[in-house]
Amino acid sequence: MKIVVIGGTGLIGSKLVNQLRELGHEALAAAPNTGVNSITGEGLAEALKGATAVVDVTNSPSWEDAAVLKFFETSTRNLLAYEAAAGVGHHVALSVVGTDRLLESGFFRAKLAQENLIKGSSVPYTIVRATQFFEFVKPIADFSTAGNEVRLPPVQFQPMAAQDIAKALAGYATNSAVNGTVEIGGPERLRLDEAARRDLAARQDPREVIADPKARYYGITVTDRSLVPDNNAKLGALHFDDWLVQSVTQARKPTLQSA
Repeated sequence: MKIVVIGGTGLIGSKLVNQLRELGHEALAAAPNTGVNSITGEGLAEALKGATAVVDVTNSPSWEDAAVLKFFETSTRNLLAYEAAAGVGHHVALSVVGTDRLLESGFFRAKLAQENLIKGSSVPYTIVRATQFFEFVKPIADFSTAGNEVRLPPVQFQPMAAQDIAKALAGYATNSAVNGTVEIGGPERLRLDEAARRDLAARQDPREVIADPKARYYGITVTDRSLVPDNNAKLGALHFDDWLVQSVTQARKPTLQSA
């Protein structure tokens, strides 16, 4: 089966391409640096020849309201048009759990617009809403830092490993279209502030994480339900503390340098 991964050289895309190839599929990593651009349309027609499915894991280079909306609308319209012309039978898109609850943010308004374009297309589809990645817990803390303090709302949080997200996407891409939205999340629920506290402690980062009910998540007001999936979500296998051990160990490995 030929599967084209749009954004196939990024964090999720590269893992997905590898997993699909290990399963015996022909996986094409499509990105501007491989000659395929979903914004301009460059290389799309050639890339999609003979493709059974397309998985879109692209992300906007800017989160500014107008820019992010233009990115997702332009990219998605192009992909769906080229897929319809090529006879692609399944469009899989990675979205975010809680998108429709986070519309205070231009980014999530853009993701909802993307989802609506997919639903209105003639191409069979599966929208996969994932919770936040383990890999982004530290960047969340960085965004919420002032001085030596990290202020985060003590709301429920169910992050998952990028590897588990890729595995779930591979499963959906190699099966029939759901023509609906599914959710995936991590195997355990934490508090957002506690996840950041564990992450920074594992990295020996001295910043203090403070549970602040008035704090925001990327500038968005959130509740205890904003960031977690429904009870029927498909869950990943890797737990946060186990991932932290792997991540920190990998980061501390000495790198080989040429003489």
